Amino acid sequence: MSEPVFRLLAGFLPVLLFLSALMYYDSFKLVRLRWVAITILFGGASAALSYVIHLALSPHVQMDFTSYSRYVAPVVEEMAKSLVAAYLIRSGRTGFLVDAAIFGFAAGTGFALVENGYYLESIPEIQPAVWLIRGFGTAVMHGGTTAIFAITSQLLAERRSARDTSIFVPGFLLAVVLHSLFNHLVFSPVFSTIVILLACPLLIFIVFSKSETSLKNWLEVGFDADTELLELIRSGRVSESKAGRFLQSLKDNFSGEVVVDLLCYLRIHLELSLHAKGMLMLREAGFDAEPDDESRALLAELEYLEKSIGKTGRLAMTPFLRMSAKELWQMYVLRV
Repeated sequence: MSEPVFRLLAGFLPVLLFLSALMYYDSFKLVRLRWVAITILFGGASAALSYVIHLALSPHVQMDFTSYSRYVAPVVEEMAKSLVAAYLIRSGRTGFLVDAAIFGFAAGTGFALVENGYYLESIPEIQPAVWLIRGFGTAVMHGGTTAIFAITSQLLAERRSARDTSIFVPGFLLAVVLHSLFNHLVFSPVFSTIVILLACPLLIFIVFSKSETSLKNWLEVGFDADTELLELIRSGRVSESKAGRFLQSLKDNFSGEVVVDLLCYLRIHLELSLHAKGMLMLREAGFDAEPDDESRALLAELEYLEKSIGKTGRLAMTPFLRMSAKELWQMYVLRV
């Protein structure tokens, strides 16, 4: 094998194979390849952003290269990568830990590919052993730290809200610390690379296991609850439910037409919720389930009703729609 080919394979292939393995072992196939590719591109853009920031900071930071790489570079680079993952979490494109892990690692992958491409172009004489360390160690580290940021942020988003900016702080600090420790070279580069290769798969395995358990529990409980309430609405017995009694109490605050729209909004939301959960069940069984025309029509009607009932109406219905990160993610699943 020629040396240029070896450098390409060693510098780029490991992190791509790791990302491919993450997507392969996602039994529900929650993340589409198109969005992974887009995330990689934006991860690459974050590497370019980091380079620009490094150029701007370097003249003003009185540090030698080693100190800069240990204490400043991790902050700059993790911040740039984290912006990509944070946007995906905040916009509701991650419903579960496995989504966050894949998107986070994809952002780090894009960063690593551009960074290694830069080194390949600017310093072509780097020794093969160094390329192995960069490909199997540094590149996987970039993917791993951003995945850790995304996983931590997703966990906090499920407990609070994806709109709460503070949920991104703990994961960011953790990613910076791990990145800095890697750059400190406390151990030999070879040993650090081995640790990365052992630790990342173990962490991802734990995340995948927890996420699958959480997803199955959510599907079972959510499916039964949604079905029961939808059946009450369709049979005209919605007044027997808490949601029905609540709608009755709203007559003093909303006109009769708006109350009817609120009931329709609840019904359509439940139907879409069942559609999304059904798609996930089919995907787990190995079928390539996609949104159908009925789902798209219901989504269009839901958007119309959202405008009709207004922000106040949507807030009033929030307790019965269980609008957590997972429920918001359902709507995204049906749109893609």
